[in-house]
Amino acid sequence: MTRFPALLLALLVTAAPAARAQGTGPLIKYGKWVLAAGAVGMNYLANRAHDRADEQFGVLRSRCFADRALCALDGSGRYADSGSEELYQASLRYDGRARRWLFAGETALVGAAALFVYELTRHAPKPDNIPFEPEVRSLHQATGVGVRIGF
Repeated sequence: MTRFPALLLALLVTAAPAARAQGTGPLIKYGKWVLAAGAVGMNYLANRAHDRADEQFGVLRSRCFADRALCALDGSGRYADSGSEELYQASLRYDGRARRWLFAGETALVGAAALFVYELTRHAPKPDNIPFEPEVRSLHQATGVGVRIGF
């Protein structure tokens, strides 16, 4: 289990010089993708928890349609039947998990978006190894387009 974090750390450390040459640190360069993948994973887990909550509630609903006495409520608002109450509480637990996963996924998505925007708006010098760079100039009543090829 500790091999994966160690491998990830080694990958980030070896990629740091290449990232610095491009003007972005490895935390931003790779962190945005980790956060985006985390957002997808957390939303998947939220969907699974929501499906489980729906399954539990579906069982409760079919149970209530089969026998109305199983879904009678007592004075405190709970189901009088312990099996029905357990199904309802399980549905609430899975809904709570889905809510937490969804909130965490949305937070990770906002973090990834912030890192993408930060990287795009950050001024970085152009690298010297661009072999083909189009050139567009604004002239008096025209637009000039040219090509600059470096050797």
